[in-house]
Amino acid sequence: MAVLQHKLTLGEAADLLSRALPGHRVEILQGRLTATPPPDGSHAQSLSWLVVAFDGAGARKAGLRYVQGIGLWLPALPDDYAIPDFSVVDEDFRDALVQKNCYAPNVFRLVMEVTSSNWSDDLGPKVESYAEAGIPVYIVVDRKHDEVLLYQDPVDGKYDAPQRFKRGQSVPVPDSVGVSLDLAVDTLLDGD
Repeated sequence: MAVLQHKLTLGEAADLLSRALPGHRVEILQGRLTATPPPDGSHAQSLSWLVVAFDGAGARKAGLRYVQGIGLWLPALPDDYAIPDFSVVDEDFRDALVQKNCYAPNVFRLVMEVTSSNWSDDLGPKVESYAEAGIPVYIVVDRKHDEVLLYQDPVDGKYDAPQRFKRGQSVPVPDSVGVSLDLAVDTLLDGD
C-alpha cells in the first residue's frame, strides 16, 4: 500500500500542536514554532491585577480595551504570530482581525509579557518582532532576572535599550497608551 506524505506548513504544524497540547500557548516567532506551558499562580495573579489596574485608570472610558491572550499578527514572516499575556488595544480591535484569531498590530497600544520557562523568547525574538510590528509599548515582567523592562517608540523596526525597573519602584505607563498609571514592580513580579 502506498502512503502519501504531506509536508506540513508551519501554520498547520502550529494548529496540530495546539490541539495536542491543551492549555499551552503555541506561537510562531521569526519562523520558529514555540509552545509555552500554562502560567503558574503568580503569573496569573499579575495578569488579573493588571485588569483591575487598567480598569481603575479609566482605560475603557478612554476608548481602550485590556485583554489577555489574544493573537497579534506579526508582519516579518507570513506565518508569524504571538499571543501576548496582556495587551491594551483600541476598542474597535475586533475590526482588525487578520486570521487565526490574530489581530493587526496597529490596534495594539501596549503588549506585556510575564516570563515563564520560555523567558528567552520574551527577551529576544519578541523584542525584535514587536519592534518590527511597530508596537508602541512593550513591557517585560522578567521574573528570571527580577526586574521589569520597558521598551517604547520603535524606530525603523527597533527599540532603543529598555528602561529597567527594580523592586520597590513603579513603571510609569507611557502617555502614548492613553491612560495615566504607575505599575508596582513588586506586584508585577509576584502577583497579589
